[in-house]
Amino acid sequence: MSGGVGAATGGDQAGGLGAATGTEEFFDAISGTEIFSEEISAGGVATGTDALAKAAGLRVDLDVVGMTCASCVRRVERALGEVPGVAGATVNLATEKAGVTLETPVEPEALLDAVRAAGYEAALPVAGRSVAQEAAERRARRLAELHRRRVQLGVAAMLSAAVLGLAYGAPDARWSGVAQLALALPVFAWVGAIFHRGALRAARHGSATMDTLVSLGSTVAFAYSAVAVAVLPGRMTFFDVSVLVVTLIAVGKYLELSARGRAGEAIEALAGLQPSVAHLLRRAGAPRDAIADEPWDVAAEELRAGDVVLVRPGERLPADGVVVAGRSGVDEAMVTGEPLPLEKGEDDEVTGGTVNGSGALTVRLTRTGEATVLAGIVRLVERAQTEKAPAERLADRVSAVFVPAILVVALLTFAGWMLTGHGFVAAMIPAVAVLVVACPCALGLATPAAVMVAGGRGAELGLLVRGGEALERIHALRTIVLDKTGTLTVGRPVVVDVQPLDGADPAAALRLAAAVETASEHPLARAVVEAASGPFPPAHAVRSDPGGGVRGVVEGREVAVGSPRWLGVDVADDPRHTQVVVAVDGVPALLLSVADPLRPGARDAVRQLERLGLRPVLATGDRNATAAAVAAAVGIEEVHAQLSPTAKAELVVRLRERDGAVAMVGDGVNDAPALATADVGIALGGGTGAAMAAADITLVHGDVAAVADAIALSRATLRVIRQNLAWAFGYNLVLVPLAIVDVIPPALAALAMALSSVTVVVNALRLRRFRRSPRP
Repeated sequence: MSGGVGAATGGDQAGGLGAATGTEEFFDAISGTEIFSEEISAGGVATGTDALAKAAGLRVDLDVVGMTCASCVRRVERALGEVPGVAGATVNLATEKAGVTLETPVEPEALLDAVRAAGYEAALPVAGRSVAQEAAERRARRLAELHRRRVQLGVAAMLSAAVLGLAYGAPDARWSGVAQLALALPVFAWVGAIFHRGALRAARHGSATMDTLVSLGSTVAFAYSAVAVAVLPGRMTFFDVSVLVVTLIAVGKYLELSARGRAGEAIEALAGLQPSVAHLLRRAGAPRDAIADEPWDVAAEELRAGDVVLVRPGERLPADGVVVAGRSGVDEAMVTGEPLPLEKGEDDEVTGGTVNGSGALTVRLTRTGEATVLAGIVRLVERAQTEKAPAERLADRVSAVFVPAILVVALLTFAGWMLTGHGFVAAMIPAVAVLVVACPCALGLATPAAVMVAGGRGAELGLLVRGGEALERIHALRTIVLDKTGTLTVGRPVVVDVQPLDGADPAAALRLAAAVETASEHPLARAVVEAASGPFPPAHAVRSDPGGGVRGVVEGREVAVGSPRWLGVDVADDPRHTQVVVAVDGVPALLLSVADPLRPGARDAVRQLERLGLRPVLATGDRNATAAAVAAAVGIEEVHAQLSPTAKAELVVRLRERDGAVAMVGDGVNDAPALATADVGIALGGGTGAAMAAADITLVHGDVAAVADAIALSRATLRVIRQNLAWAFGYNLVLVPLAIVDVIPPALAALAMALSSVTVVVNALRLRRFRRSPRP
């Protein structure tokens, strides 16, 4: 039906119903950088030195090692921001990554040198590594670090117990002080080295961090005690304070590192889905018939687009591609969140990392390595984790002055106790407690830990949230605007009713009509073909009449398929459907009603949004009657039809002025302006790259019912962020004054500080239990 028959069934996508409604556009969007609006013009992400040196307007990722608290984050961001050509930088303590936005070309060494000058190590991501390799390396580094710290903590625990036994069991023995010094020295110097090195590094650069507080507190207690043993016999020593401060805070850092590892397990699980080996049948560029009798195994990172591979039953697909032979169910749950396997056959797209079912598939690869949908999802989630919410920026600003302020408070505490007639030791104890109890770590981890866990859990469910900024806007939402075509509806025409005319055989007439339409790519033609049962006989002398329909000869019979007006057939008008008449040998045989049906679960999705306190509004470029029918079917009262892309964006502005914050859900090219204008843009993964580039949330599997899940997850994440920040601020506000008045001794202060960081990470881990709403 190349000429088209009647009106299109939907006007929400550029190019009518021929616009992409499958996964192709989604793959393109997330495998490149379209998904990030700030990178669209640049067209890429620099991951190697050559690309970085030439980059302008790009966001560049760096790995940063050595950060321990929010003060470190602030210092690295400031150092990167001062590099000429850098527009801005955000640093994530939980993931130890920095995202740098460039406005003019910058040499890579300039960025790395800036981080090193601030006292930390930095490196560019290695180009060419697969997401699976990166995940494996991250996991190996974390496990090695955890092992090293376990060994240290085992030694520290035994030595600290011995020091405590001597300090309280034999305090007056002449040899007790020397023995405590010998036992405490390895704990202070070896286990505490991580804090001392960090403090010295910060001091060399004229700043102070959490390491400064821990190192200074333990050093004061250890140094005084060592001097007392050497030249002040009989004086009280505080080796127990020194070792407990180091040991307890080291335990806290170990638990924090372990919890942060669990927070990132979902991302690592996704990244590790790619198999390490693929069964190659034909290399790209080889003749089409050059298929090997037996496949040979190659490393997955060696695969290239165009290669043909064999995927055996039960194996994971090594990359994205198209099935060229075979049929099987494919489990896509880890990528899309869908629980049931999807049947895949010839010409169907498949995604790398998904699990093949019981049949063998021959697949021609279309995307490999960093271009795959799986790599794009991991990259998007990791990138989102470095984008900061306003609450986190507040924490960063507080942290910038927090440690210097605590140093001043500790000094004033010491001076105050001395001035009130107390001795040196009596004044030193509360001052050390102030240094030890203050915890900028909890402030630095409060937001990134929650975003990290939520990002991983969302990725498991096919919900990709861009970052912290969107989280805070989601909390304020009052209205949600829903596009029609491709959002509430499936986005393509389907034959929904077949009426025989003049006693014709409907199956035979439909088969003849499909035979004429097989050569056409028109959406209505494809709907006719899908409604019939093939195979179809060949059609001859096929010719189209633009705006009317198509004619041809099938099995010696003249078949015409087109609009009722074109064929001169008088039928009652139905604004909900596009009507198509099939005539055989000049006699009307069938009346087909074609419509864009509702997505499964669309009505339930609207109910879920209403339960979340949101007012749903339907906005579409389609006709009023069609829009009203769809709105009535899903239960939406407010409808705006026949809107241009600009008018949709203007509607968002008007609704914001009337009701407050507005979300927009869409999938088409012409939804992009409204998605960008809305407070929160939500794009369906089956839609266009332009829509997803403008959105704050992308639903990988295109399930409109997941819109409520995305909003619920975002709200839960924001609640956890606020709980963490309240704990982090409240902890310091309460415990620092108690340390000043000597209510909390240094040992208890060390325990409290250790637990504070662990608390915010463990609280964030609760988001891993988030469940999507039940489907009808």
